[in-house]
Amino acid sequence: MDQETLNFIFIGLSFALYIFIALRSRAGSTKEYYTAGGGVSPFANGMATAADWMSAATFISMAGTVAISGYDASRFLMGWTGGFVLLTVLMVPYLRKFNKATVPDFIGDRYYSKLARGVAVVCAIFICMTYIMGQMRGVGVVFSQLFGIGIPAGVLAGSAIVFVYAGLGGMKGITYTQVAQYCVMAFAYTIPAIFIAMALTGNVIPQLGLIGNYTAGEEAVPFLQKLNAINVELGFAEYTSGKLSTMNMFCITAALMCGTAGLPHVIVRFFTVKDVQSVRKSACWTLSFIAVVYLTAPTIGAFSRVNLIEKLHDTAYAEVPSWFKQFEATGQMAWVDKNNDGRIQYFGPAQSTTGTFSVFIGKGPIYPDHDTLESQRVGIHGQRLIANKADGSNPNELYFGNDIMVMANPYMAGLPMWVIALLMAGCIAAALSTAAGLLLVLSTSISHDLMKKIIKPELTDKEEVTYARIASFVALAAAAYFGINPPSAFIAKTVAFAFGLAASSFFPTLLMGIFTTRINRAGGIAGMVMGITFTSSYIVYFQFLGGSADQYLFGITPEGIGFVGMLINFATAFCVSAFTAKIPAEVAAMVHEIHVPSGAGHAQDQEH
Repeated sequence: MDQETLNFIFIGLSFALYIFIALRSRAGSTKEYYTAGGGVSPFANGMATAADWMSAATFISMAGTVAISGYDASRFLMGWTGGFVLLTVLMVPYLRKFNKATVPDFIGDRYYSKLARGVAVVCAIFICMTYIMGQMRGVGVVFSQLFGIGIPAGVLAGSAIVFVYAGLGGMKGITYTQVAQYCVMAFAYTIPAIFIAMALTGNVIPQLGLIGNYTAGEEAVPFLQKLNAINVELGFAEYTSGKLSTMNMFCITAALMCGTAGLPHVIVRFFTVKDVQSVRKSACWTLSFIAVVYLTAPTIGAFSRVNLIEKLHDTAYAEVPSWFKQFEATGQMAWVDKNNDGRIQYFGPAQSTTGTFSVFIGKGPIYPDHDTLESQRVGIHGQRLIANKADGSNPNELYFGNDIMVMANPYMAGLPMWVIALLMAGCIAAALSTAAGLLLVLSTSISHDLMKKIIKPELTDKEEVTYARIASFVALAAAAYFGINPPSAFIAKTVAFAFGLAASSFFPTLLMGIFTTRINRAGGIAGMVMGITFTSSYIVYFQFLGGSADQYLFGITPEGIGFVGMLINFATAFCVSAFTAKIPAEVAAMVHEIHVPSGAGHAQDQEH
C-alpha cells in the first residue's frame, strides 16, 4: 500500500466519523443549536474546547513558525496560553452566570442598547471572518498536499465538509465532533514527535530531547548547541536568540493574550455546561488537553529545522528525496538554481549583500501557465521553474512556507507511512474543528443577535435556526474566498490579526462590562467602534494598501497593533462615560449580581 492510499483511508475514516456524529447530534432547537442544550459534561467540553482552540494556526503553522523564527515564535506560545488563563479567570465564570447564548447578547443587555448589540455583531463578524479565513487556508494547504490539487480547490472541499456538520449540527453536533477531532489531533501531533525525538536525540519524550544531546551525528552534542551552530554557519542568527524588538514582542504577546480572552467562539463553548462550577472544571480540563500540544510544538519546530537543513542544504537536486518533489509539485517548495551548479543552497541574511535571504521577487512562487513551452516550465535538472525573477542579492535558493513544516517533517525524518497519514488527518481535524466553532458564532450572531433581537423579534425557534443555517452558508462562502486570498500567506499571521481585532473590541468591552458600573451605553459603544476601527485600518493599510515597515507606529507590526487598539478602547470608553449619563440602576444591579457567589443571597435571607 502506497502513502497516498493510506492517506485517503485515514482521512476518509475521520471524515465519516465527523459527519456521522454531526448527523446523529443534529440540533432541533435554538438551545441545542447555540449551546448544545447546556448539559455537556466538563470533561467532554474541555476536550471540545481544546479542539476548538487548537486551530490550523496552532497545529500547522505555529511549529513551522517556531522552526523558522526560533525564540521569537514564543510570542504565540506565551500569548495564547496566557490568554486562555486570563479568559477562564476573568471572563467565562461571570459570563456563564449571566447566562446568555452569545457575546453580543451580553453586550446588548449590559450596555442596554440595540445599537451596542449591533456593533458587537459587526465586531464578531470581523473577528470570526478573519480567523476562519486562516482555517480555510490551512485546509487548502493540507488538501493541496494530499491530493495534488491547488490550494483554492482544497479550500472549497474543506468548506463543504464544515458546512455539513457545523451548519446542520449546530453547537450540539460540533461539540461531540470536536471531542473526536481532539483525539485525532493529540495522537497525530505527539506520535511523530516521539519518533523524531528518538531518531535525533535517543529520547522517547520529545521535550527531554530538546534539552538533551543530538545523537544522530558522529558525536553527541547538546541539541540546542547543534541547532545554533548550523544556523550561524548558514548565515542565520542563533536559533535561541531573539530578533524582534522588545516593544513589538510585548505588543504582539499582549494582543494575542487579550485577544484570546475576547474570542467569541471560545467564550460560547463554556455556555454548554450546566453551571459555573462546571465551567471551572471544564477550564481545568481544557488547559490540560491544550498542554499536550503546546508543550510539544517547540520540539517539533526545532526538530524540523535540523531535518530541513540536514536533508536539503548543499544537496544535488538529482539526489533530493521524493517528498521534496511532491511539495514542489503543489507549489509549497521551490528551488531556483542561482549559480547553475545543480545543488540546493540554503543561506541566511548574513550571506546577503542586502540583509535579506529572498529566493525570488515576490511573496510566493508564480508558475508559468500549462500552455507555455515545457522548457519554460521544467528546468535542465527536472525542477519546476517559476516565473518570478530571482533575487540576485543573496545566494539562497530554497523557498518553503512556514505552514508546510509540520507536514514535511515526518517525510524528512523518514517516518512510517501510517504516522504520516495520521498527521495529515490531524492537520485537517485542527482546521475543521476551529472553522466549525467560528462558523457557529457567525451564524448565531446574525440569526439570534441581529435577526431575532433587532430586525424580527417575532421569529420562531424553527425560523431562527433556519436563518442561522442560511447565514452559515453565506459566511462560509465568504470565508472560502478569503481563505483563497488571505491577508497573509502564513496561517499563524492571519490568525494573529483576528486576535488583534478581538483584543481591541471585545476584551475591553467585556472586562469593563463585568467589573465596573462606570461605563455606560455611549462609552461602551464608542470604545468598541474606536478600538476595532483603528486596529482594522492599521492592518488593512499595511497588508493591502502598500504600507512599509518604516511607517510602523513605534515599530509595532500589524500582529501587535491590537494592543494599542485595546488601550484606545479603554480610554475612549472612560472618557465618553465621564461626560454622559450614568448607567440605569437596574443595569448596575445586574452587574453586582453576577459577582455574588451562588447561594450567598439565599443564605443571607435565612440569617435575617
